[in-house]
Amino acid sequence: MTHDKNVETLNWIDAGNFSQSCLRMIDQTLLPVELKILDCRTIEIVWEAIKMLRVRGAPAIGIAAAYGLCIGLQPLFHDGDEPSETEFFDKLKASHDYLAGSRPTAVNLFWALDRMTAKAESLRGAMPPSQLADALLAEARLIHEEDRRICRAIGHHGAALVRDGDSLLTHCNAGGLATADYGTALAVFFAATEQGKKIHVFADETRPLLQGARLTSWELWQRGIDVTLICDSMAALVMRQGKVNAVFVGADRIAANGDTANKIGTYGVAVAARAHGVPFYVAAPVSTFDLTIADGNLIPIEERNPDEIRCGFGTRTAPAEVRVYNPAFDVTPAELITGIVTEHGVISPVHCENIATMINAG
Repeated sequence: MTHDKNVETLNWIDAGNFSQSCLRMIDQTLLPVELKILDCRTIEIVWEAIKMLRVRGAPAIGIAAAYGLCIGLQPLFHDGDEPSETEFFDKLKASHDYLAGSRPTAVNLFWALDRMTAKAESLRGAMPPSQLADALLAEARLIHEEDRRICRAIGHHGAALVRDGDSLLTHCNAGGLATADYGTALAVFFAATEQGKKIHVFADETRPLLQGARLTSWELWQRGIDVTLICDSMAALVMRQGKVNAVFVGADRIAANGDTANKIGTYGVAVAARAHGVPFYVAAPVSTFDLTIADGNLIPIEERNPDEIRCGFGTRTAPAEVRVYNPAFDVTPAELITGIVTEHGVISPVHCENIATMINAG
C-alpha cells in the first residue's frame, strides 16, 4: 500500500451546514494493511475512535476531541432549530464530560476540551447558540492549524540536535499520524532529512499494539528515511553495540518537574539509554505539560483490555484465563531525560524552573 499524501489523519468535512458536517479520520487500527477512512457523524463514534485507538497520539486526540465537541452539539441544530442558551451550554457540558471519559492519560484531550469550553463561556450572552456553534468550530480549526505549525517548530529545534550520519531510535509512534501533520519525535527526523542530513532510525515495534511496527516504520519508509524495525527487547542491545547516537520519543503528559508519561516501554528505553551513555530526548508541544501535577507519580495511567495481550490481533497467544497486567503507559523520570524539545526550544537540563521559564517565554 502506498501513502496518499492528500489523505489527512484528521479533517473536518464541511457540508455547508453545521449539523450535517463530520470529522473524517484514518482508522489507524488497520494500518499498514488497509487505509480505511472513517466518517464520524456522532459523538459516540468520536468517543469510540479515541478509546479504541482509531485516532491516537496526544495532539491528534486533542484535535479529535475539539471537533468531537462540535459534533456533540449538532443534534441541537437539526432541521434548522435554534436551541436556547441553557440547552446549548447543558449539551456542551455533557459532551465535554462524555469525551473526557474516553482516555485518561493524554493531557491534550483535556486541554482541548477545556479550551473549547472556555471559548464558549467567553462568548456566553454575546450571540445566539447558532453563532456560538460556529465560533466553536472555528476554535477547533484553529487548534488543528496551530498543531501543524507547532509540529514544524518542534522538528526545527530537534533537528539541531541531530548530526549528519546519526543513527537514532524511537519508541511507539509520534509522527504525522499522531498529530495534525508532521509529528513530534518523527518531526525531528523529517526536519533533519529535509536539511540534507543522512540518518538511520531504529523503530521499536512497541508491544502489545505494535504502533512502531504498523505506523512508525510505515511513515518513515513512506518518506524515504532509512529505517530498521526491531523488537522492543532489542533496544538495549543496539545501544550496547554502539549503533544508536540518540533516542527521540513523544509524550502523552509531562508533569511540572519533567517526569514524562509515554507509551509503555519508554521507561525501559530511557534506562538503557542512560546505562549506555545515549542522549534521551522527549519531543512534545507545551500543551502536553500538566503543571497541575507536581511529578509523575500523580499521572493517571490507563489500563487496557487484557485481551490486547492474550489475544492480540485475533490470534490467541496465552491461556484465556491467565491474569494480565496491561498498562498503556509508563513514566520516565526527568533525571533520565537529556532534554525536552518543544515548539519554543529545547528544555535542558529538565527541571521545574527551566520548564516554567520555557512555557512562560512562549
